[in-house]
Amino acid sequence: MDLKSLRFDGKVLHVIDQRHLPFEVIDVVCSTEKDVWEAIKLMKIRGAPAIGVAAAYGMYLGIKETSVNTEAFLEKLKEVKNYLDSARPTAINLKWATQRIFAYANQHIEKPLNEIKSGILNEAKKIEKEDFDANFRIGESGSQLFKDNDTIMTICNSGSLATAGYGTAFGVIRRSFEKYKGIKAIVLETRPYLQGARLTAFELKELGIPFHLITDSMAGFIMAKGLVNGVVVGADRIAINGDTANKIGTYTLAVLANYHNIPFYVAAPLSTVDIHIVSGKDIPIEERDPNEVTHCNGKRIAPEGVEVYNPAFDLTPNELIKAIITEKGILKQPFKESIKRILEE
Repeated sequence: MDLKSLRFDGKVLHVIDQRHLPFEVIDVVCSTEKDVWEAIKLMKIRGAPAIGVAAAYGMYLGIKETSVNTEAFLEKLKEVKNYLDSARPTAINLKWATQRIFAYANQHIEKPLNEIKSGILNEAKKIEKEDFDANFRIGESGSQLFKDNDTIMTICNSGSLATAGYGTAFGVIRRSFEKYKGIKAIVLETRPYLQGARLTAFELKELGIPFHLITDSMAGFIMAKGLVNGVVVGADRIAINGDTANKIGTYTLAVLANYHNIPFYVAAPLSTVDIHIVSGKDIPIEERDPNEVTHCNGKRIAPEGVEVYNPAFDLTPNELIKAIITEKGILKQPFKESIKRILEE
């Protein structure tokens, strides 16, 4: 079974509530932009590409019943965009998708309102399809970095549940497994939200890809034993110089991988590159609810009254990244030049 993170049925957006996986598959129906905002904010749907696709459909849901003049329509659409953008600050795919929808409407504002609405929906569908296609190409490109009997380590979840399908970093593992013999994965549990243990392990198991699940703190020991041939992670935002924001714990993996001379790769669509961000220091980092750290599955695991620091992401300096795997190929250092070149193609 290859679960889809979301599905638009022509009227409403369906998302799988990933907070309940792998124990329950719960369908959440989003019929308004507020429903989509809540689904993103509360991490019912998560993963930068999937958030972008959901937000694109959220833009349509926010204006589908609107009946005003063109000027007021654009104002309403901008209002919906700003609202959806506020759901989560780090993943650039969200703002990239809403801006693309807004730009489409602005470019076709001379058309009748119903045509603009239909065009917005078609644009959202295009964003979804493009993401799936890009993910497969990312997987194909990244698989070239591996061979028979390699073991690939990853953190968080970057598979079908985090994208429109197939996956980014997960897609590299998946495509390598499809092409080579003896491919295995090592999955970090990814505290505090356990996306690795709950979601990546679930997807790997469903696809029959051999893997071991480890706690985040075991990564260095496993690397030191020579059990890892490469590390592949996703990304929520990439600066022009290659600095990358991804799930908390990614920076630790990059440092460990470099110390043990293990190649560390980032896999992401080009929509994850923020052309307005010069370096990682300018990427906003989301701070989440302390309860995610003090509780596990609703049960308190820390004393009452403790102070908590809970950044959802960290920053990996570009010098620790061997290559960035995109739908247009593999980018090498210096990233400032290779990213600029590929964006201009």
